[in-house]
Amino acid sequence: MYYNGIYHEFYQYNPNGSLWGNIIWGHSVSTDLINWIPVEPAIERDIPSDINGCWTGSATILSGDQPIIIYTGADKENRQLQNIVLPKNRSDPYLREWTKAGNNPVIQPVGAGLNSSQFRDPTTGWIGPDGLWRIAVGAELNGYGAALLYTSKDFLEWTRVDHPLYSSNASTMWECPDFFAVLPGNNSGLDLSEAIPNGAKHVLKMSLDSCDKYMIGVYDLKRDAFVPDTVLDDRRLWSRIDYGNFYASKSFYDSKKSRRIIWGWTNETDSSSDDVAKGWAGIHAIPRTIWLDSYGKQLLQWPVEEIESLRTNEISHQGLVLKKGDLFEIKGTDTSQADVEIDFELTSIDSADPFDPSWLLDVEKHCREAGASVDGDIGPFGLVVLASDNMEEHTAVHFRVYKSQKSYMILMCSDLRRSSLRPGLYTPAYGGFFEFDLEKERKISLRTLIDRSAVESFGGGGRVCIMARVYPVALVDDGGSHMYVFNNGSTTVGVPQLKAWSMRKAQVNVKRG
Repeated sequence: MYYNGIYHEFYQYNPNGSLWGNIIWGHSVSTDLINWIPVEPAIERDIPSDINGCWTGSATILSGDQPIIIYTGADKENRQLQNIVLPKNRSDPYLREWTKAGNNPVIQPVGAGLNSSQFRDPTTGWIGPDGLWRIAVGAELNGYGAALLYTSKDFLEWTRVDHPLYSSNASTMWECPDFFAVLPGNNSGLDLSEAIPNGAKHVLKMSLDSCDKYMIGVYDLKRDAFVPDTVLDDRRLWSRIDYGNFYASKSFYDSKKSRRIIWGWTNETDSSSDDVAKGWAGIHAIPRTIWLDSYGKQLLQWPVEEIESLRTNEISHQGLVLKKGDLFEIKGTDTSQADVEIDFELTSIDSADPFDPSWLLDVEKHCREAGASVDGDIGPFGLVVLASDNMEEHTAVHFRVYKSQKSYMILMCSDLRRSSLRPGLYTPAYGGFFEFDLEKERKISLRTLIDRSAVESFGGGGRVCIMARVYPVALVDDGGSHMYVFNNGSTTVGVPQLKAWSMRKAQVNVKRG
């Protein structure tokens, strides 16, 4: 949350080590979203309704400038219960101490069809036209996924509404729901506690199947329910926030810059013994501004502008031409900590291969079959990062262009299968499709942020985002890796603009003094 000039980030934390368990709420503060100072933990396991863990929740700022947190705790029977904490001293700029409400737990898993061990992760609150506060809680209702709706006058006493905000029989438990408003084609954010303007859409996001999915629709105030624009019975076709290693994301309204920011967690994909050796496990992706495209169909995301403050030593190339088989090395940049922006321009779009809609059911399978070295008509073309001298290790982020009945479909893949020579790693080929009007826009953009084990990519202006974790041996052994732009498709691809920067280290949770 942003409060009195300070960004506060709360996160799941095990103070006893880098394995899962003993979960409390860590707390860090920042003035720029980039450099973070750790402060005291915000929530510890010390009451019956959270003694087995202080799990996910949300911050809300009530009228009168009062921050409040509602979170899930687990009791000794492993029932999941919702609890409240408030800052002890609002004049402390860092809000270092939090006090638990005397009536915790404020919400218990009671009601027909509820599973008490699948009832967690309350959202940020919003006010309805009747003046009541509302939250949604992720749940399994009669065996299906649901966002249960609760109302309150004071955020302390809650009543369950007799119907969910939304539910679906296409999936089971929804973790980490998020509910927020967006305006089509407007990248400024909306505060859900303020009056929502006409023409706004609402987004319901949920975490399931090891990824974050979302629906766009309207919030029907009369029914007090979310109504999706389209209902897809096959959840494999639901839109995704990110097509890689990105989970449990949470958004907040940043009143400082009038934007909505979403943040996701990305876990390690090496072994738990590696985590013990490192002394930490799991990182947060770069915070992203998130908004709705002008058609009202898809969310777009882009790294917050503050990340550019870490850029140094700019490298720039214009007017590159990549014929089939070309590999152009990007030199002069710290390849282990870099920010790369590339525009690819297609010389011809007539020869695009036909698009098969069945690929949407398993895009990772299609990325494995249509890898960076497999010829196509238009593509694969893209970026190779963290490559060893002999290319035995490399990660390829690339595009292919397909012609569908109505328009063009762009496949974006982040292929980790040759990212490391180390055994025992999870090295998938991630991928997602986005629709693109190539007749109007001939350029396809790619931005990739590289931070040692993190490769975070944004395709087509943020239409598809892929967060990946890689552990190349070359980076450890000799500290050197290469970065290339390439084209293995039959059609020549131009690169009118390529920029790359070395990235300085941010100060993240470095203890002072």
